[in-house]
Amino acid sequence: MAGIYLHIPFCRKACHYCNFHFSTRLQNKNAVVSALLTEIDREAYRLSGQTIETIYFGGGTPSLLSVPELNSLLNGLAKKFSIAENAELTLEANPDDIDKELLYEWGKAGINRLSIGVQSFREEDLIWMNRAHTAGEALSSIRLAREAGFSNMTIDLIYGTPDLTDEAWLDNLSKAVELDVPHLSCYALTVEPKTALHHMVEKKQLPDTDPEQQARQFLQLMERTKEAGYEHYEVSNFARPGYRSRHNSAYWQGIPYLGIGPGAHSYDGLHRRWNFPNNALYLSGIEKGLPVFEEEKLTPDNRFNEYVMTALRTMEGIQLEKIRELKGNDYAEVILSKAARYERLLQLEITDSGILLTNAGRLFADGIAADFFTD
Repeated sequence: MAGIYLHIPFCRKACHYCNFHFSTRLQNKNAVVSALLTEIDREAYRLSGQTIETIYFGGGTPSLLSVPELNSLLNGLAKKFSIAENAELTLEANPDDIDKELLYEWGKAGINRLSIGVQSFREEDLIWMNRAHTAGEALSSIRLAREAGFSNMTIDLIYGTPDLTDEAWLDNLSKAVELDVPHLSCYALTVEPKTALHHMVEKKQLPDTDPEQQARQFLQLMERTKEAGYEHYEVSNFARPGYRSRHNSAYWQGIPYLGIGPGAHSYDGLHRRWNFPNNALYLSGIEKGLPVFEEEKLTPDNRFNEYVMTALRTMEGIQLEKIRELKGNDYAEVILSKAARYERLLQLEITDSGILLTNAGRLFADGIAADFFTD
């Protein structure tokens, strides 16, 4: 069992907050697609003998791919990998790219799940973020996708932006619920280094984020989605029963995946690799037959810490059996001793099998996980 991630490094506009690798220069899109096909051919051996359960087109903006480009990539994958009949095939799409014809072609190609980059249903938020779509397109894209037969979809929403009131945030959530979107990925705005937003905050042109506002809106998010019947199955992800992201769940479970494209990451259980986040370097390396990635061999402590970080963020939590398997009974007792302190603060729940975050604890997930790390 394994997954494949393809990074499509192009966008129409640069969102102020985004720190993912992308380019707004679309002239060499054909060359990058050709390079992706070459990388698929030469890296396929890394998942030899494994069945591919999930394929994810991320970015960037994969909905900028032409139908022939998308089909060529899917055909290239089908030639080199054993893909499960019920594999989850996700395409990230921006609302302004979505129309009836494209939806039909995506479904015909085999895409069976859409990740729509809504971010907000409020015009003022989208302008502030420098998004390419309008509030009207955010609404219509979901309706069009459903009419085209895409019952499995997710949308992204951002909270904690400076002008987003609690009432406006709840209105955004209510719109998603009313539209019956089966999966939500919701993120607090983060001021990432080297982004336009970071530059504007540093220059005092925009206010920095407010941790109290973000915590308050996160608590609202958990309460509203619970009322609406969503599982809070990972800190930032909410799904109706049966609609969890299989691809992202595999990441959190430590299942191997292969990343294709500039900036894509890979994991095989023992190593992490990351492709150069630079289109020119990536294209040059592919053309010359040179490696286009850097690699890190994970130590036992690395693997343990990664397990703690990812497992604690999920609703299943840290499994004590896994802790004993990775670090032995003595360290399991150390973890339980540390966890007891957070349980008294009502941030953790300790069960017979594991350690789970409470709603209050989810506000401090990364810090609690770090306290459990081994050097």
